[in-house]
Amino acid sequence: MARGTAATDRRVEILKSAAAAFRRRGYHGASVDEIASTLEMTKGNLYYYFRNKEDILYACHEYSLDILLNLMKEVQQAPVPADQKLRRLILAFVHLILDELQGTALTLDPEALSPPLLAKIIAKRDEFDRGMRAIIRQGMDEGLFGKGDPKMIEFAIMGAVNWISKWFDPAGPMTSEQIGEAFADYLVGRIRS
Repeated sequence: MARGTAATDRRVEILKSAAAAFRRRGYHGASVDEIASTLEMTKGNLYYYFRNKEDILYACHEYSLDILLNLMKEVQQAPVPADQKLRRLILAFVHLILDELQGTALTLDPEALSPPLLAKIIAKRDEFDRGMRAIIRQGMDEGLFGKGDPKMIEFAIMGAVNWISKWFDPAGPMTSEQIGEAFADYLVGRIRS
């Protein structure tokens, strides 16, 4: 394995550990020591990968948003109807929230970031929001979705999916895949014309 790949993999492991700690204790309650010890690292080793706890929080947001924005580009270019595009985005978003970063991906205390870092995260989040609204508008134009305000529809979808992290139990009766399918069925089904 190349050195760069190993370092990238280790950074992702740290992000996953940090996200789990942030979920349990909140950003301010979780310590860098806790994140490092979960990975059997020293605090000093962790600082090889990240400058400080804010850098880790920022990286959690950036990692999640970059995955979503890359998927958005693929989905926008796919020669499929808007309802299939929206469904694919919902499934990916549920997977990201529940499986990639321990149920916290995009709800991790963004207000704890310094203004310059928060502005970067908001810009990426806004780009994703615009892309989702464009797909919703496309569905309306294609006659697949009922008429409505794409912004409000997108807010309803994102709110519903983001809330999953508040109640999801990995030991519960449903897998993340089952939850993703159920949410995609319901949310896309509700806006069909």
